[in-house]
Amino acid sequence: MTKLPVLRLQPSRHKRVQGGHPWVFSNELVMDGAAKALEAGVLARFFAHDGSALGMGTFNSHSLIAGRILSRKPLDEIDADWFAARFKAAAARRDALIGVPYYRLIHAEADGIAGLVIDRFDRHISVQLNSAGMERLWPFIEHALESVFEPESIILHNESPVRALEGLPRETRLAKGQKHERVKVIENGLTFFTDIQGGQKTGWYFDQRDNHALVARFAKGRSVLDLYTHAGGFALCAAQAGAACVIGVDSSAPALALAAEAAAHNKLDSLCKWERADVFDDLEKRIAAKEAYGIVIADPPPFVKSRKDINAGARGYRKLATMAASVTARGGLLYIASCSYNMDLPTFTAEVARGLHEAKREGQILFTTFAAPDHPVHPNVPESSYLKGLLIRLD
Repeated sequence: MTKLPVLRLQPSRHKRVQGGHPWVFSNELVMDGAAKALEAGVLARFFAHDGSALGMGTFNSHSLIAGRILSRKPLDEIDADWFAARFKAAAARRDALIGVPYYRLIHAEADGIAGLVIDRFDRHISVQLNSAGMERLWPFIEHALESVFEPESIILHNESPVRALEGLPRETRLAKGQKHERVKVIENGLTFFTDIQGGQKTGWYFDQRDNHALVARFAKGRSVLDLYTHAGGFALCAAQAGAACVIGVDSSAPALALAAEAAAHNKLDSLCKWERADVFDDLEKRIAAKEAYGIVIADPPPFVKSRKDINAGARGYRKLATMAASVTARGGLLYIASCSYNMDLPTFTAEVARGLHEAKREGQILFTTFAAPDHPVHPNVPESSYLKGLLIRLD
């Protein structure tokens, strides 16, 4: 650690990082030959041009986000003990907030570990290494996970597109234990099942936990249509809360099988019906049949994965709002969400409003929702706030 390379920022380019932002962009650094020669992901110390310390972190000269600050103390030693201390603190916060050991344990920058995402399923751990630095530090991370949680299995879900920007391959592999076709998730008093190795994302959408419960508050006696149901998060919460009937629609047969298994396990299967279909095709048929539901939920995968997708994504959200509103009963509720950071809340709200107008519906936004508290937001990194949703009453 005493021989870590030293990187300096260009004159007057230190203020943003000094103010608490954990990223150092490549055009802010003195990118000389020595810096360019450093191996991707190496630990380094960062200093302002005048020699004042900014902290230490990882460095990758091939990435636009060249530096990722891990500690404001430039003499800190980043090792397994360092990670273990942060994992223990993060778990203690989540245990107090959530109450069961099923949550997002580390939410990258918002938990002070830029480039690392970890979801916990009790003794099963799902990890995303989203930077060259975290890839290089994986032996420390793995050792810390072992010492703190003694997990039965660890899955590396390294499929995020941001890995390509770091010069890293995309892969999913089992780092410890045996492959499980499904593992249990406890959420809102229900038992769900998910495939943390072959499933979507890191295995479960913990970010929607509180929103599952919010929508369920209004489900008693209503018919519910849950579009993009995945493994039944919204659907089963609504059924548990007294919905008259629930239909979950998804294009993934494995996800629907997990939803059906959870419905049976929770003795809610008599209320639930699962249908495999493309959501837009499914909505066309329901509109043609003049169907109407007391609650319609539309929680799609990201329509906007980068800035170049904004216009097409905006049209997608507008179309989804139009079609979903068209099958929402008078006086019913529509919950529609976006998990795309690049689709900001004002733009998303405007596109949903346009969609409602095209459906010839009027309504009132009752709740604007965000991610659950195990997905905290770094005050200097708006990218850590990505999920937004609108619960709308429709006339």
